[in-house]
Amino acid sequence: MAVRIFVPVDLDALRAARREEWDRLARLAARRRPDGAEADELIERYQSGASDLSLIRSTAGDSVAGDRLAISLARARLRFTGTSTNVLARIPSFFVLQLPAALYRIRILTLVVAAATAVVAVITGWWISAEPRAIAQLGSEADLQEYAEKDFVSYYSDHSGGIFSGTVWTNNAFLAAQCVAFGITGIYPVYLLLGNAASLGEAGAVLAHFGHLDTFFLYIAPHGQLELYSIFLAAAAGLRVFWAWVAPGPRARVTALSTEGRAMFAVVIGLIVFLFMSGLVEGWVTRQDWPWSVKIGVGTLALAVVLVYQWVIGGRAARAGHTGDLEEFEAGARRLVAG
Repeated sequence: MAVRIFVPVDLDALRAARREEWDRLARLAARRRPDGAEADELIERYQSGASDLSLIRSTAGDSVAGDRLAISLARARLRFTGTSTNVLARIPSFFVLQLPAALYRIRILTLVVAAATAVVAVITGWWISAEPRAIAQLGSEADLQEYAEKDFVSYYSDHSGGIFSGTVWTNNAFLAAQCVAFGITGIYPVYLLLGNAASLGEAGAVLAHFGHLDTFFLYIAPHGQLELYSIFLAAAAGLRVFWAWVAPGPRARVTALSTEGRAMFAVVIGLIVFLFMSGLVEGWVTRQDWPWSVKIGVGTLALAVVLVYQWVIGGRAARAGHTGDLEEFEAGARRLVAG
């Protein structure tokens, strides 16, 4: 079992004892072209200063002395790398390593969420179909018939492809982001999943009641494969954050939350892209007068791309040691833990 070490520190005494070393670090870090001896000294000062900063932040928290030392360390790091971190230059690394690694870590939980949703949807649909009073509660016979025979299909073609794609994309992306953001509660992801599963079950039951169950599956299949899987990913990411809070393991609870939170919010970026893909399929493919094998095939291909990205590319990134979290420098100092 890990034991946290809290070392009491007199910040004023530490600052007085290290003032000359910190000042020397700042001067070396400010030099544009240090010579060989100065470069060696800069590395030594950097290592010593990093240890001091970790001690300050783990015991005294935020402080003026710590912030100044952090700035000197950041400048020293630029001397090692030769240039500052460019956000655009990090985009390939994010999409090739960080994002797929984060998705890979929730792969099993995503399947569990998918299975649970399918079970709830089937049970809901079966219960409504088997209980006349239940289907009567959904609306009048005439309204339900119009929905089953007209509204369900016309929903996909009432608006232009661009407007419809944009609307469903922004709506689904907003829900997915909320699912991750409020995942720490452990309630919102479950609430969203149950509501989504119940809605699927109700729609299927209504169309089955009027003999159009095949229409339900045909119109859901092209875009629904990737759309639903994206919602499962969002719920899994939110529940992962919740579990980091409930069972942090050997890490401090705040450390576990921050680590998983950063990694799972990387998933939100991926979900925006995935839901954009499903929105394009829903807005431009589902409505087309093409053979259903072609339309469903397009949706299946879109899902296959995401699955390969998550399971294959993500597995490769995870085995290389990536977790989806920020690198150590960007994430900030960690609290000292022994064990």
